[in-house]
Amino acid sequence: MDTWSGDAEEPEKPSSSSGCPICKGAGFVHPPLPSGKPDFSQVIACRCTREESAKEHQSRLQRDSGLNLELLRKMTFDNFDWRRVNLPPEQREDLEAVFREALNFAKSPDGWIVLQGVTGCGKTHLAAAIANYRLKLGKPALFVMVSDFLDHLRSTFSPESKVSYDELFEEVKSTPLLILDDFGEQSTTPWAQEKLYQVINHRYNARLATVITTRYSLDEIDSPISSRLVDAENSLVFNITAPDYRCSRRPTPKTGTHRRTRKER
Repeated sequence: MDTWSGDAEEPEKPSSSSGCPICKGAGFVHPPLPSGKPDFSQVIACRCTREESAKEHQSRLQRDSGLNLELLRKMTFDNFDWRRVNLPPEQREDLEAVFREALNFAKSPDGWIVLQGVTGCGKTHLAAAIANYRLKLGKPALFVMVSDFLDHLRSTFSPESKVSYDELFEEVKSTPLLILDDFGEQSTTPWAQEKLYQVINHRYNARLATVITTRYSLDEIDSPISSRLVDAENSLVFNITAPDYRCSRRPTPKTGTHRRTRKER
């Protein structure tokens, strides 16, 4: 229990360090001796400071997650629709299986998950849902659109860059959980292939949890990279067969909105 000289009992939970009745705004307290009296030879952070640090930690995780777009922040498992009524049973079952595996991965990230499929099939939603799930638990997750990552790497060569190349590259290589979204088409130049291979190879050797989404088949991805993606001891590869979700939601014309042509008149 936190204690402070003059406090006989633990007061109500403070709302901020400035008005904390435990530390009187000092931010630290003296831990209790076995006798219950304050040990004035030591100081520890007050509960209010620890709580504030937790809030700052959560804020930093969200800020550094790469989920800066509102749409990505809203992609969760709760609002992922795998029960699409327009899908045939086999596609619905396939989508449910991928959903269950992604949720299990989010609860305990281990190994890699590779999500393949056409644009709009749900792979980015599931990848973002994994990141948002981890962030809600206070765990780090970095969501990276591959094209943006390569652009940012190139921009670090500019004298005006506020982030060094090494700092950005190391963060992506070594983050505990990395989501690489829309992987594939960016690796058309030798430089891009080299950078992506270095990221993939480092995370493969270090066995760091990774999620990759791609519209391409693994045969179309650079072979040194694809060989690591298909390692059955490390990766689960899912080919999502569901079609573009957005196409199935196109609005239908409302009754009475048809305008007659001159001939119809």
